[in-house]
Amino acid sequence: MLRAFRLACLAAILCLFALPALAETERWPAPFGGQWHAYGTVASDYAQSGVSATQLKPAFQAGLDYQTASLLGEGYPRLWAYAYIFGSNVSFPNAGDGLELDFSGGLKMRLMQGKLGLSAGYIRYTFPDLSASFGLEYGEVDTKLDYDFGPAYASFRVRWSPAGLGGVGETWNKRVLMSAPLSFLKLPFGASMQVYGSLGNNWVAKPEAIGLPGNDYWYWQVGVVTSIWGLDVTFAYTDTNIEPEGCSNTRYCAARAFVSVSKVF
Repeated sequence: MLRAFRLACLAAILCLFALPALAETERWPAPFGGQWHAYGTVASDYAQSGVSATQLKPAFQAGLDYQTASLLGEGYPRLWAYAYIFGSNVSFPNAGDGLELDFSGGLKMRLMQGKLGLSAGYIRYTFPDLSASFGLEYGEVDTKLDYDFGPAYASFRVRWSPAGLGGVGETWNKRVLMSAPLSFLKLPFGASMQVYGSLGNNWVAKPEAIGLPGNDYWYWQVGVVTSIWGLDVTFAYTDTNIEPEGCSNTRYCAARAFVSVSKVF
């Protein structure tokens, strides 16, 4: 309990140094004409590609991102650089409880009056208080394409790593996500709502390193996000096609519902 309390406190402190969130809010002015954006989240579970990274226990998360002003002049497409840090508590069957700190940076561009988005960057996943012998730390190239159709939003993401988590070797993680606002709903207190669904595939070169039954597996998630009183409240359902035997005979890869509450600063 004391360790969990310390992690929660650290996550709260990280709200000063953290990631972008769901709701669009005014960003803080930052050096060199840039902007800051921060958030904090409390969730009933932390799922990475459908697999629980907290052994189905609550997660306390925070992040902060920095983005530059447009790197191109007036009349050109909007292009900017970004950097962020993200923190969360984690819990692994063999490695135990600890802290995940992710560092990322790259470039983003908006085209076609802002409807089309492109991004490319690099993410470094670190676990400062877990033993390096577990081979948890790794880096990943992150690319994304998204398009705003108006009534719906679509995003396609591909991540590649030469050496993924736990000694699995090369990895490819592909995911498509669709979301749509439920603007026809007249909700009280100025609330708004959107639904989303995602489908992904994770491929690893050495599945035996972490006990997976094969080189790849599918994962998916559906949910609804309600924005009210400055909070984003998510109710979601996630699952994979990994049987319990391929997940250390646990329910960490099984179908489950979760809830999270995020606050943008």
